[in-house]
Amino acid sequence: MTVSKDQVDGEPGRDETEEEEADRKWGELIQEIRVAQTGVQILFGFLLTVVFTPRYTQLAQTDKGIYIVTVVLGAAATGALIGPVALHRIVSGRRVKAQAVRWAARLTFAGLVLLLATMTASLLLILRVATHDAYVPWLVAGVVAWYLFSWLVLPLWVRYRYTSD
Repeated sequence: MTVSKDQVDGEPGRDETEEEEADRKWGELIQEIRVAQTGVQILFGFLLTVVFTPRYTQLAQTDKGIYIVTVVLGAAATGALIGPVALHRIVSGRRVKAQAVRWAARLTFAGLVLLLATMTASLLLILRVATHDAYVPWLVAGVVAWYLFSWLVLPLWVRYRYTSD
């Protein structure tokens, strides 16, 4: 039996083979992707409809530029978060699950970064159109700070605080 990475150097861990570990990690990753995928697909769907509304033609050029960037970011986020499914389907049965899980995790992280950018740009556009006030960038910065805290800072702190790796 192969010892998992979690058990190296006498560390407590799971008694699973490399294949079992890859299966478990794949299942966990797919659950995470489902949450992010749903959100990005709904957001992207709404973004696609904006250009067909009468209000779109009344937007300032800056707002139209923000909209175009937002749609492209949304498309990229959608692609990155759906990518692991295509990756799995194409390499399934080729005995490369551990490598596929690593690449799928990278795609998922890229998708989350792109989702952060999409949500930020969407919020900026919506608040600019809704209020036209000078405090909009401050509101957006506050929300981005919250995203960064809850999506990156807190997880990294927990990782640092509670693991030895």
